[in-house]
Amino acid sequence: MNSRERILTTLRHEEPDRVPIHDDPWPSTVNRWRKEGLPEGISPDEYFGYEMVLFKADLSPRFPINVIDRTDEFIVETTPYGGVRRNFRDYSTTPEVVEWPVKSRADWERMKERLLPDYTRVDWVTSLADFQRAHAEGKFTAYCGSIGYDRFQSYIKSEQLLILLISEQAWVREMFCTHARLAIEMAEMMMSEGFAFDGAFFYDDMGYRNSSLFSPGTYREVVFESHKMLTDFFHSHGMPLILHSCGCVKGLIPDLIDTGFDCLQPLEVKAGMDLIELKPKFGERIAFMGGIDVRAMADPDPNVIEEEIRRKFEIAKVGGGYIYHSDHSVPKNVSFAQYKRTIDLARKYGEY
Repeated sequence: MNSRERILTTLRHEEPDRVPIHDDPWPSTVNRWRKEGLPEGISPDEYFGYEMVLFKADLSPRFPINVIDRTDEFIVETTPYGGVRRNFRDYSTTPEVVEWPVKSRADWERMKERLLPDYTRVDWVTSLADFQRAHAEGKFTAYCGSIGYDRFQSYIKSEQLLILLISEQAWVREMFCTHARLAIEMAEMMMSEGFAFDGAFFYDDMGYRNSSLFSPGTYREVVFESHKMLTDFFHSHGMPLILHSCGCVKGLIPDLIDTGFDCLQPLEVKAGMDLIELKPKFGERIAFMGGIDVRAMADPDPNVIEEEIRRKFEIAKVGGGYIYHSDHSVPKNVSFAQYKRTIDLARKYGEY
């Protein structure tokens, strides 16, 4: 099987030849690996045989990015969303948002005028060539983007957005649907110009360490409509959808299934997302991707990561419906040798 066949088989809840493999090391992690043996000029995707290639359009309001300040540790810059963020120079963690552009409904009405489909939102020359290469190599190609609550944390301060989810539900629902509509319109444009996607991969972080950030009821009242727009559109084109949602989102899984998502990723272990619990409970209705604890990867005892993969694969891979991935992104405390061992174990225990 090639990667496309392997992943599509898995997402149909059928057993492929082996568990598909994909992952996301931080840029700082890749920098470390270069010093420890990852060959120059070869990406981790190629070296480790990752099986997905993601393509996107620029769905932002497209404000200019300007550097405000640089230090030995940080870069402070404006964002395409009209805000300001501070990031580590090695991009080793999530950036800190310093200023948000939407503080009122009037701010949003002005912002909305910038969220229209446009041909210039896609890097056609590079992206189409990359797509054609990935497709010819048998990779699983997916349209991707950030949506919903997660995306709008770039527009509105998180604490304010959480309040608005309760106090201004119609407005927030309209914002989320405006963005989903743009995502769909740009996908249609890309597909009309030669992109033949195998699926879609969307990001909407809705959890924290102990629970979802809002209740299942709020999800149904405010978030559901925009998510359903996306699942309906891509399913109408025969494409499965993978949803990335960090943190503990166990309480939302029944609603994510009803919405139509085909797979949930990344299953953060430290937030209580346990494959061994989730697979028997929901595995017939939704596939899972991830759930391999990065802390086990970094453990100096190599038996720790082997036991992590062995016992989870034993449950998760049965009947298909499972794709290997770390339980978030691979941090820089994981050495090149440790990660090579992780992937070797994923291939060993992933065989059917």
